[in-house]
Amino acid sequence: MTNLKKWQIIKSELVFHNRWCQVRQDAVQLSSGQVIDDYFVNIRPEIVLVVPVTGDNQLVFVRQYRHGVKEILLEFPAGAVDAGEDNITAAARREFEEETGYQSDSLIPLAVLYDNPVKDTNRIHIFLALNAIPTGQQKLDVTEEIEVILRPLQEINPQEITVSGSLAAFYLARDFLKQN
Repeated sequence: MTNLKKWQIIKSELVFHNRWCQVRQDAVQLSSGQVIDDYFVNIRPEIVLVVPVTGDNQLVFVRQYRHGVKEILLEFPAGAVDAGEDNITAAARREFEEETGYQSDSLIPLAVLYDNPVKDTNRIHIFLALNAIPTGQQKLDVTEEIEVILRPLQEINPQEITVSGSLAAFYLARDFLKQN
């Protein structure tokens, strides 16, 4: 049993809205009675992230430039669930193929995690793609320049993966594969 209580929303207003970013300003009352009138929340779409494993136990990574941190990072293929896209597994399959040119007939849900629950509304839906095979070309968005990297599972140094969702996905996938 917990004594923690959810904050009470006094007022909520969308203060910024465009196709890439929405920000909501909430006025909230804490359980102590204190009121905070400028708590900003990023309204973000759900994210799908796929850990692809080939038949010979290689992981399929993507390396790409991330402008927010101005770095080129190693991560797993991932992307936003499009507005109106209700099937999370289908979204994962779509993003995986678009970013890598690979496919898998076996997508296994591993976990649903909060990305940044302090300020963001979205979750990351993590999938394992078994027996991933190359099937064609990448179908990248205009802002994407992605290099596909194959690495044997046993040679992965987790310290190379500095994107939190991809690192969590790596450990979840590794544990799943050890048990099955």
